[in-house]
Amino acid sequence: MTKEKNKHNASTSVEIEITSGRRKKPNDTKKITTIAMLSALAYIIMAIGRIPITSFLDYDPKDVIIVIGGFLMGPMTSLIISFLVSLVEMFTVSDTGIIGFLMNFIASATFACGAAYIYKKRHNLKGALIGLTFGVISMTLVMLLWNYLLTPIFMGVPREAVVEMMVPVLLPFNLFKGGINMGITLLIYRPISYALRKSGLIEAEDKTKVRKTKMGMIVIGLGILSTCILGVLVWKGII
Repeated sequence: MTKEKNKHNASTSVEIEITSGRRKKPNDTKKITTIAMLSALAYIIMAIGRIPITSFLDYDPKDVIIVIGGFLMGPMTSLIISFLVSLVEMFTVSDTGIIGFLMNFIASATFACGAAYIYKKRHNLKGALIGLTFGVISMTLVMLLWNYLLTPIFMGVPREAVVEMMVPVLLPFNLFKGGINMGITLLIYRPISYALRKSGLIEAEDKTKVRKTKMGMIVIGLGILSTCILGVLVWKGII
C-alpha cells in the first residue's frame, strides 16, 4: 500500500513539473516577444525622432519606450532593451562608433533602470514620479562624469574645454532631456500598458488602481513636458 502511494505521489510530482514547464514556455515567449517589440519601437523612434540640440548633442525619445518596458517587466528589461537598441544604433544610423554606443547605453540604462527599480518597489503614481525623478537626476550626474571622461577623446578637444561646457551645455541638456522623457512617459505609459495587456502579452492589473492614477499621470506629464519644452526654448534663446 505504501509503495503504491509513493508511486502515485512521484507520478503526481512529475505531472506537476511537466505542467509547470509547459506553463512557463508561453510566458517566456510572450516576454521575449514584448521585449523585441519594445526594442524595435525604441529603435524606430530613435531613428526618425532625432532633434539636433547642439553641434554634437541630439535628443531622441527612445528612453521613453525603454523605461516603459522596465515599468511593465522590471529593470532588467530596461537594461536589455538599452543594450539592444544602442548596439543596433551603432551599426546603422550612428557615426560615433563604440564611444557613442557606450554613451547611449549608459544614459538609457541609468535613466530607465533606476526608475523601473523604484516603480517595481512602489507600484503607484508616487512610485512612478519618484522613480522617474531619480532617473533624471542620476542620468544627469552620470553623464556629466562620462562626458568628462570620453568627450575629449570623441571630439579631440582638451579636457578643459569639456569642463567649460559642463554647466552651460551638458547639464541643461541632460536635465531637459530627462525631464521631457519623464513627461512623455507619464502621458503614454497607460495607453501602451493597456494595449499590451489587451493583446495578452502581459498580465492584467487592478482596474481600480488604473483609474486613480491615469488622470494624475496625464496632468503631471503635461505639466512637466510643457515646462521642459519651454525651458529648452529659453535655453536656446528662441524665446
